[in-house]
Amino acid sequence: MQEILAATFEQGKMPLLVVLDRITDVRNFGAIARTAECLGADAIVVPSRGSARINADAMKTSAGALNFLPICREPNLKDTLRFLKDSGLQIVACTEKAEKTLAENDLTGPIAILMGSEEDGISPEYMKFADTQALIPMAGQVESLNVSVAAAICLYEVVRQRG
Repeated sequence: MQEILAATFEQGKMPLLVVLDRITDVRNFGAIARTAECLGADAIVVPSRGSARINADAMKTSAGALNFLPICREPNLKDTLRFLKDSGLQIVACTEKAEKTLAENDLTGPIAILMGSEEDGISPEYMKFADTQALIPMAGQVESLNVSVAAAICLYEVVRQRG
């Protein structure tokens, strides 16, 4: 994680990381990896325990993106989030509980998008590290999105704002 972040800054790039809290479904994980790689994310960060494994289904769903995108399995996600904040990244928690939409947040700087499980959302202990919370505006009757779709929308908004 530290090496990837340092290399990104050294290359003059604006870091874009995806931090996944308790995403256990390998197909969701693979789909998130595919979108993250396609939209230029620098890495996906997951806890070393309690998250999806990289297996044949994840590889297939990622359409090969897992061959190119670094996956950082971190033993302590709280320490990792603290490190990211201390390194100058804005932690953006994507949650339906937010008051501001993605578009109402400034996502042009160094960003770590924090996504939670479909069942429980983002853990309260990790939510404390968020600099801002952002929601995806919903107009339909169904009030939730699949986590891989939500991650894609969040990543796209970062890319859109960065121009």
